[in-house]
Amino acid sequence: MNIFRSLIGKVWHDPNAAEVVKISEGQLFLVRSGTVRSDRECIYNDAMLTIRRSSVEHNFQLVVTRVFEDGDQELLEDEDETDDERVFLIGEELQFRTGETEGEPTFIWRDLEGDVDEFYEFIADGTNAPTRAFFETCMYRAMYERKYRKSADNTSDTDLQEFIWQPPTKKGKDKSKSTKKPSVDETGLSGALKSLSVDASSSSIPTPAPAAAAEVDTIATPSSTAMEKKPATSEDDRYPSIVSAPATLHLWQKVGGFFVPQENVTARIVQMPNAGPYDYWLLATADDGRRVLAHKISSDMNERWAGKIISMTWNHMSDSGFQSSWCLMFTEPTDYEDFKAAYTRALWETANQYPWEKAKRDEQMYVMSSATEDVEMQDVEGDSDEEEAVAEELEKSEDESEPEDELPEDEDLPPPLPRGERNSQLTVGYRGDRSYVVRGNNIGVFSHTGENVKYHATISKLATPKGKEFNPKEIMLHEQDSKMVLMNPQEPNSLFSLDLEVGKIVEEWKVHEDVTVDHIAPDSKFAQMTPEATLVGASHNALFRIDPRISGLKMVDSQYKQYVSKNKFSGVATTAAGKLAVASEKGDIRLFDSIGKNAKTALPPLGDPIIGIDVTSSGRWIVATTRTYLLLIDTLIGEGRYTGSLGFDRSFPATAKPIPRRLQLRAEHVAYMEHTVSFTPARFNMGEGQEENAIVTSTGQYVVAWDFAKVKKGQLDKYEIKKYEDHVVQDNFKFGDDKEIIVALENNVLAVNKKSLRRPTRASLATPTRNLRSKSGIVQSPY
Repeated sequence: MNIFRSLIGKVWHDPNAAEVVKISEGQLFLVRSGTVRSDRECIYNDAMLTIRRSSVEHNFQLVVTRVFEDGDQELLEDEDETDDERVFLIGEELQFRTGETEGEPTFIWRDLEGDVDEFYEFIADGTNAPTRAFFETCMYRAMYERKYRKSADNTSDTDLQEFIWQPPTKKGKDKSKSTKKPSVDETGLSGALKSLSVDASSSSIPTPAPAAAAEVDTIATPSSTAMEKKPATSEDDRYPSIVSAPATLHLWQKVGGFFVPQENVTARIVQMPNAGPYDYWLLATADDGRRVLAHKISSDMNERWAGKIISMTWNHMSDSGFQSSWCLMFTEPTDYEDFKAAYTRALWETANQYPWEKAKRDEQMYVMSSATEDVEMQDVEGDSDEEEAVAEELEKSEDESEPEDELPEDEDLPPPLPRGERNSQLTVGYRGDRSYVVRGNNIGVFSHTGENVKYHATISKLATPKGKEFNPKEIMLHEQDSKMVLMNPQEPNSLFSLDLEVGKIVEEWKVHEDVTVDHIAPDSKFAQMTPEATLVGASHNALFRIDPRISGLKMVDSQYKQYVSKNKFSGVATTAAGKLAVASEKGDIRLFDSIGKNAKTALPPLGDPIIGIDVTSSGRWIVATTRTYLLLIDTLIGEGRYTGSLGFDRSFPATAKPIPRRLQLRAEHVAYMEHTVSFTPARFNMGEGQEENAIVTSTGQYVVAWDFAKVKKGQLDKYEIKKYEDHVVQDNFKFGDDKEIIVALENNVLAVNKKSLRRPTRASLATPTRNLRSKSGIVQSPY
């Protein structure tokens, strides 16, 4: 019994372990009509059986996963869905038991979706008695916790006896005859524990299963937050309720790929005054008074609103790192609208730490309009989806016929660098076929032809003209790609000019004694393709022009504008005409027609810091990146005196500001990821004389691209995705190309064709790319 307690302590209480225990070898059969041989169907010839924790408190799953032989998995990678896993919620209704088939030990349970005489049978051949006994014990503990909604830590053998299945007693005179049925281990739970104790020295005693990224309907239980799962009492009523509405709560079922109803609830948004004036929570309480969930409202929730079906979906990451997706389906449209308005207000106050009532009326309207509706979208042309589907199939056939890249020759590999450095920045050349990747105080130079990326050279040990080495904070190509401008975090008042032909920093440009250079941008969208020498600089609250040709300080005094407020500028982008879009850490966006003047348009903040900004060459569209969503803004003025002008040239009417559209990943897609969303700065594809038709960004291991043509029609969820085995640092389109994307991973650089990205499915989100197009070898030999 002591051994049992010790082993349970290792596997049951590890919050980082998605799996409690597993049997790694076996076969799964579907058995009908009392295990008659002709009615045994083999489901998986090779499989493993796992007890997997769900973050729904006191709930566990019995999971059977198909085990693939070498080569089998690759055959299934292109399929959107494969039947490679079956999941069962552990409860008494499974009628779980042990048995034997032809001398081999088995686990048996009901097929709740089949007929009454259908059972699943897992043949655990080759598994020793202690492992089977421990697995059986864990099953009974899981049943106990689900039934009584409390921990099984203090249970005795007697407490678990009720979950050991017994065959129904037959009525009749002839009790000596019995139909062959799977039998229960006669020793029951006590025998299982005895077996475990006797073989305690065996090397095959199960060890805790690794904390794998399993497809679990993982949710953060309220007990992992400041609010524990317990019956609602008058204590709950003390929390000020902002809104309350009846709804049905659903949870995304990862294996099946659909939302599963949980129960009818009362959904509320409450304020927690003890934690501060802007601490809001989303609560769901069952009809019997149980508090089902309590999720703190923040941008990480990745909320989406669906007006047609009056529902809200969102994500939640538990303290142990499990990602889940939830849905509230409201019963009345008025409840839905009231809830959406209250949630948007609570989220804004949380992000801004500022009372909603003090915001201007037009700012409130702008924020409310940002609560993007998740619409069931169809193309304007009825047949366009079918045409695209045919095109995708043709492109897929072309992909499949392409030969794989050969491994590089030794001379193609970059020289090794000290351990610990990672790729941190990427910039793609405008002329020629070069891309540049920052890694510590080195810059790797790569050439790319089609989808092949090849190491070209390394610019090593970047240092100031005085010989002081540094890791660049930001880089920008300049003067027809002959130079690169570097920002040195140790010298914030200067810029450094790197001669790419010489491979050395040749100049320091001191901009100003008192003004720091926090961000830089080209004079105009395509200025880097010309000999234009000037560039745009920004400090935390000033915009200015930098001209390296003038003597002394390089700031142009006549084109300098400092703003009184603490703007916290976080990025600058320019149009083809040299007009500027400036973002801030506060989340607001300003549009300027030139440097040295006040902004023509100031768009209020939603509250989330903007970490990157880009603009189309015409200035019509802006994409601003926050950590969890992209903000797309149409700058065309649609009404009033200046109808038809852009917000760079004229101010929007106070009552007709543009509607900001959020581009975000669907909550159910995020549920398959192993992290919260954290976007890198998004970019439009660009090229002189070309219209932008795609937006690319990344999060974690995923490259994500939106079809901009469809986004402009209101189809905000038309994105495609590709997963890699390494973290994506930055990505951008090859200049003048809307198909080739250059991707910098932490330890690799590669090119990917946009057509190889796939629509988000369980398969495309969960399976990393194994055969990278690039064979640059940086993973093994960092440059």
